[in-house]
Amino acid sequence: MLRISQSAVLVSVRMCRHGNPASLRPSLISISQCGSFRAVSTQGSSWYESVADSAPVHQAEQLLLSVQQLTGLPWWSSIICTTLALRCSITLPLAIYQAHIIAKIEALQKEIAAFAQQLRFEISVRAKEKNWTEQTCRFHFKKNLRRIVSELYVRENCHPFKASVLIWVQLPMWVCVSLALRNLSLGLGNTDVGECLAAGLAAGGALWFPDLTVPDSTWIMPVSLGIINLLITEIFALRQTESSKMQKYATHFIRGISVLMIPIAATVPSSMCVYWLSSSCVGLAHNLLLRSPGVRKLCRIPETRFDSQTPYRDIAAAFIHKYSRAGAHSGK
Repeated sequence: MLRISQSAVLVSVRMCRHGNPASLRPSLISISQCGSFRAVSTQGSSWYESVADSAPVHQAEQLLLSVQQLTGLPWWSSIICTTLALRCSITLPLAIYQAHIIAKIEALQKEIAAFAQQLRFEISVRAKEKNWTEQTCRFHFKKNLRRIVSELYVRENCHPFKASVLIWVQLPMWVCVSLALRNLSLGLGNTDVGECLAAGLAAGGALWFPDLTVPDSTWIMPVSLGIINLLITEIFALRQTESSKMQKYATHFIRGISVLMIPIAATVPSSMCVYWLSSSCVGLAHNLLLRSPGVRKLCRIPETRFDSQTPYRDIAAAFIHKYSRAGAHSGK
């Protein structure tokens, strides 16, 4: 099954317009130089290859190609610009929305605690009247408290599931862009000049990673990626002064994933590693930005008991206190 992509058409149009293939940017090479069209087979492929050959991934490929062609930047900086554009135009508004939902949920905790105390008293009175067992009392308490909490969430329009919208958008986008870069780096993308684009990526790196089609042998980017992801996790964990057991397990799980990403990032093409590292850096910047009282006020995020007028100083102090205490315990 043969596919002719829009990128091949773009190359042909540019050649006709300029009249000279040499006038094209280095990453765009004529179809005749690349040999015959490459057929992309969709039969007998694994689920991973099926996802890599899906429409959303091909759309991500076209986006990456378009940004590189329009800006004329080297591939490494073009990937960073695309990442910045996606994170600021899609995930930042969703992060602000998530902050709104979380702030409303936190503001309800005091009211929920008051209702729980009143409900506990009413249940105890009813239990004496009807001779309920302790198990029956717990059942009615949990059942009625869930109903009350649900009604409060509906009243404030802040169901906790809405706070997870960010991850449901960010994760598929991250996967699609990652697979698109993998396809382009290996010459497997939905394009008839895939091998030529891979050659462009091979010369599109910088500093210690001149070739974006091979892994970062120095491990600088993979280790940096792990450190940034752990930093994001720790900043989020420091905000939760009263973590439940489930929240603690979730934090440990994310820490494990952050560490696991280091060897994984060391085995993928550097183009993917550039995207992952730049995406994490932008995520860290957004996380810190949304701690600023001025930004929260500008975005009309409701105040919570966790808010601080000096958030960055408090984060630094919390880090020093946490790890100095951990160091003192380990030294004993």
